[in-house]
This record gives sequence, C-alpha cells and structure tokens, in this order.
Amino acid sequence: MKLANYVVITCLLAIGLFSCNSSPIDLSGKTAVKEKDFLAVFKPIPLPFSVADTNIDAKADTLIIGKEVFKQFYPDSAFSNIMGKTKVYTIHPIGLIDKEKEKYLLLVIKENKRKKRLVVLVTNEKNQFLASKELLNNFEGTEYHRFLSINKEPTFLISREKMGKANDMLFTRAGWVYNDAGFFMVVINDSNEDPSKTAVINPLDTLPKLNKFSGDYIKDKNNYVSIRDGKDQNTYQFFILFEKSNGACKGELKGEFKLIKPAEGLYSKNGDPCLIDFLFTSNQLKIKEQGSCGNHRGIKCYFDDRYTKKREPKKKKVNKR
Repeated sequence: MKLANYVVITCLLAIGLFSCNSSPIDLSGKTAVKEKDFLAVFKPIPLPFSVADTNIDAKADTLIIGKEVFKQFYPDSAFSNIMGKTKVYTIHPIGLIDKEKEKYLLLVIKENKRKKRLVVLVTNEKNQFLASKELLNNFEGTEYHRFLSINKEPTFLISREKMGKANDMLFTRAGWVYNDAGFFMVVINDSNEDPSKTAVINPLDTLPKLNKFSGDYIKDKNNYVSIRDGKDQNTYQFFILFEKSNGACKGELKGEFKLIKPAEGLYSKNGDPCLIDFLFTSNQLKIKEQGSCGNHRGIKCYFDDRYTKKREPKKKKVNKR
C-alpha cells in the first residue's frame, strides 16, 4: 500500500471514530443515560442569578430532557409535588449550582407553549434526591411583576412588585434556603404592602429575663435587641431587629447564643453560615457580624451596632400593715 493511500485511510478511520464518540446523548428516555452525561447537561450557573416571570425560559437550554431520564436518577415525587396530576410536559435545563454538600439543578418545565415553571431540584453529593421547589411561574395572572434572584449562599429570593394608588412601589419578598433538616425554609420575609399586617412583633417579649444579661437593648423602635433567659445561666435567647439607610436595608434574626467568656456570647447554628458576637459592657451591648449573615439581612447592611440596655421599671413597694 502506498504511503499516501495509508495516510488517507488512517484519517478516514480517525474521523469515523471521532464522529461515533461525539454523537449526541439520547435524552429522550428511550435508552439508559450515564450519570456523568446527564449532569454534564447542566452547566455551572454564575451567581448572582436573576430572572423575571416574563422571561422564565430566556436562560434555559432548548434541549429537552425526557421524564424517563429523570426517573433513572430521581423518584416520581421529585416533580409530582409540583406538577400534581399534569402528566404531559417537557423539561429544559438551565444549569447547576454546586455546593459542598448539595447540588442545585435549575430547570424549566413547560406544560405547553405558554405555561412555564422555573423549578429547583436539590441533590446530595451522590446525586440522590433531597428536595424540589417551584420558584416562579408565568401563569398566575396577577397584577404583580414577579422575579427571582439567587445569591451565592444560595438564597432564593422570590419577589413581587406593583405600583400603588399613590404611585409608590408596593413589594413583598420571601427568601428561601434549603436547610439541614431536609426542606426549604423562609429566612427573609419583607413587605410594605400592609404595614398593619407586616409590623414586626417581638417574639420574645413575654419571656422571663432574670439572668444577668437578659433585657431589652434599644436604639429606637426599629433598632433593638431583646435577650431572654435560656436553658441555663450561660445560654440566652435573642431577637435582633434593625433598619438602616432610611429603611432601605433591614435585618431580623431570632436565635440562641452561648457565653464563651464572662461577658461575651456567640451565635452559631449548624447549617447557618451566620456568626454574631455579643459583647456586654456595663449597660451597653455591641453586636458584630463575623460570618455570612446575608440570609437574615439586606445586601448592603450588617449586624454591627451598639445598643443601650433599657431600664426596668422599679417594682412598687407594698406597705405592710
């Protein structure tokens, strides 16, 4: 065989092999799919990420993943709690948020050309199903403009807005996170639509305050820290409320801290990246955020301030006869 012919045949064989190896993955569900090939469809999502209800599928791939493919990896309950009795729909990948303990698969589910849902599916590091949640849809038919934003933690902030009668912006925001208990929980709940219904009520107000540092530490009615007795002398319950920049940035957190020094406490909770120091001096309290507390406050403000302890009213002496 001449050298030239040998080279041509070798090249043709190489092209043929390459074409076979680069054939597209069948995601229709008719054939088995390898896990690595399935997950490769979900490209990393750069955070922060945002999308509105009017363009839910703008960032979704046109690629269609068959329901049978999902059933190879996840149970029917992954979507049945969202889709109910609806059986006919298509699934389109948006991308993947990869964290140390969980993976978040974002996707769009289309019932038809018009009805669309943006859904997150949570798995562990072994790709085992943990939870799922609908984040946004385009068919509620309300007068609100609705949108989703996701930060790096990730917190899924679902917002709705509309113009009020006084030409002011009315809003409601709910921030959701997946927690260690295995479900999505609300960590941000903010609204200005009905002040009478959204006014913050101190959840610790009626609890006992007999321990050394228990009491109310105040700046004003929108900036205070309530501390109440815990299970022992070194454990305290607390509630922090603050409002900065003329109400543009707010924070709220209820939890428990323990004394790590005679006059210094630390809030630390499994599954929450937020850490807060409590430093007591005389009748003053200083709090300082050490960890990442973005789930409990606005983006441009922090748990970092000083408060003065409110004096308790003196008990009236009862005259003995």
